[in-house]
Amino acid sequence: MRLTDAIEQQLERENLTVGDFKELLIRLLNYGVLCRGESQTEQLLYDRFLRIEALVNEYLQLMDVRVFHDDRFEYVRLYPPGSDVPGMEEAQQSAYSGSMRNRLNQQETALVLVLRAQYDKALHEGQVDEYGFVTESLEALSIAMKNLLGRTLPDKITERKRLFQRLRQLRLIQYRQDEDIDSGEAWIKIHPMIVSFVSDQVLEALSSESEDSQNGESESLDNERQHGTEPDQAEAELH
Repeated sequence: MRLTDAIEQQLERENLTVGDFKELLIRLLNYGVLCRGESQTEQLLYDRFLRIEALVNEYLQLMDVRVFHDDRFEYVRLYPPGSDVPGMEEAQQSAYSGSMRNRLNQQETALVLVLRAQYDKALHEGQVDEYGFVTESLEALSIAMKNLLGRTLPDKITERKRLFQRLRQLRLIQYRQDEDIDSGEAWIKIHPMIVSFVSDQVLEALSSESEDSQNGESESLDNERQHGTEPDQAEAELH
């Protein structure tokens, strides 16, 4: 029996066509993620995924692509071969480095790390809504980025907008209007998927580096006071 025939038989049980199956796979492979609450289209495709989840898993497994399904928060993420998948056995070594891997630039990586840190903080404070989202202001994210990484959000509106659009494309955040990003008054909703995007080990390392940096700054200030140099004077000398 041909593979196509076997797939058609399984699809018929769910009253679906090969075209329906292709549409779902193409969407998953193109975006790497599927969130039911994102749009009507993704709701339709997510519900279709639920009906043929075993078939999708089996098909993608042939390419060593693994599927992570969070049924609580209703999203699906694909992991390319060799990736570490939350809650799954250790990934096998692979030389694969294809387009499915999300290659982030420095600005995107920095913002993702800050989003993860802010989500973890809100989680411990119980500031998570019933759907697992955390709401943060753009101002709070900017302050957190400065404190944790010593970086700032892009000053240029076009760069800032592109940065947040990229993370929205990855379904890591939600926000209403691009104009809010322009004004700096936006409120961002952080998707619970951020937990599987950045590991606890990375988060712990980030927190550790931030504490070391703060301790180093405190020691530097103490030394300056002992030598009779005020912080403002020291800064002026550096400039």
